[in-house]
Amino acid sequence: MELIQECSYTATLNAPLAIGPGPVGTRMYYEVSGGEVTGERLRGKVLGGGEWALVGPDGFIRVDVRIQIETHDGAFLYGHYSGLLEMNETVLDASLNSRGTDYSDQYFFTNPRFETGDPRYAWVNTTFFVGEGHLLPGGVEYRVWRPA
Repeated sequence: MELIQECSYTATLNAPLAIGPGPVGTRMYYEVSGGEVTGERLRGKVLGGGEWALVGPDGFIRVDVRIQIETHDGAFLYGHYSGLLEMNETVLDASLNSRGTDYSDQYFFTNPRFETGDPRYAWVNTTFFVGEGHLLPGGVEYRVWRPA
């Protein structure tokens, strides 16, 4: 299968709110306070959102994110993605010391889905996306692909 990079985006995360341990792991909430989407067909700004991360006993975070995006030409999109982030030593060190990681430093993949009522972007409603992430100081960055 051939994949085409559709866009990349950054998200700024506020300090986490520890919900605490539960029956399947430790829940953390991160407010998404902003960010930017860059791509040929899809570009704009992340208006906000949240991540309800579940830290599992297996060393992985189950990512659960919802965001709102305003495109450069005034359309609004809802984004939702789930995925897995490996909490290896590099990720732990970066998290504790406000540093970033490279894409190759961890297993960090998502399945973004976008929705809109704007006919100019109706194609996002029926497109399957795959994302790869890495940490930034105070946030995350993703590369997002779609099948050719």
